[in-house]
Amino acid sequence: MPDPASHILPTASDLGAPAAGSALWSVERAASPLIGTAIHNGHALRDEVAAVMGLDDPGRLREEDPFTAYAIKDVPNRIVFHRSRFEIDLNRDAEGAVYLRPDQAWGLDIWAQRPEDGLVKRSLDVHAAYYAMLHQTLAAIAAEHGQFVLLDIHSYNHRRNGPEADPTPEAEAPQINIGTISMDRSRWAHVVDPFIDSLRSFSFRGRPMDVRENIAFEGRGEQTRFVHANFPDTGCAIAIEFKKFFMDEWTGAPDIEALAAMRAMIAASLPVLLDSLKASA
Repeated sequence: MPDPASHILPTASDLGAPAAGSALWSVERAASPLIGTAIHNGHALRDEVAAVMGLDDPGRLREEDPFTAYAIKDVPNRIVFHRSRFEIDLNRDAEGAVYLRPDQAWGLDIWAQRPEDGLVKRSLDVHAAYYAMLHQTLAAIAAEHGQFVLLDIHSYNHRRNGPEADPTPEAEAPQINIGTISMDRSRWAHVVDPFIDSLRSFSFRGRPMDVRENIAFEGRGEQTRFVHANFPDTGCAIAIEFKKFFMDEWTGAPDIEALAAMRAMIAASLPVLLDSLKASA
């Protein structure tokens, strides 16, 4: 597998400027059965949410998944959500998609004042609209290709006790966590197992990637559940959590070489995924 140093390093423009507050999501559609999503990449808030938000920008950014949109730049079909998960969390069901209490959001005191019911409803309308769009998009891809694979890209913190404190022990925090709990694992083993092997074969800074399944997370998010509930015979959704080895989770500063590796290993897995789908056709 190629060394990430051989790949072109991302520039500031590659990593993308923040989307305007009015933007919801971007969809890039291709003639391919492979889809990449970055639904926690966004940081923007619409004005009425920003007006009652008590959590500051660094606090929000720490729990968001910046740069995950960059990781999927080589996936043919791409969906990127531009709003912050603190406005609406697409990876939770409607009942919990707006964080109203600290226990829903890592103990954080999010709001300067409790959001009015109308604001919450308008956020939930975005949630419903997203899943309507996703269903339409995936149904079209399934009709065209028979089956599809959706890579649901996220990231997670491993220095929660502070920038100077010890990180989460490696035994509990793989560099890449693959979540498969919501899928029929035996049905999709011919796709998931080669995908994991591909990621593990990637060398970064002289070491193979530490890729494990259902360790830090199990893939219980709403998006993978939605795919497997609505496309049980045609859709394989893989929840992928990158430990934030590609950035400083306290300052938000990216590690450019690590981001290049992150993108390269996803790109290298795409032919493997296509071969797996063809083998089961």
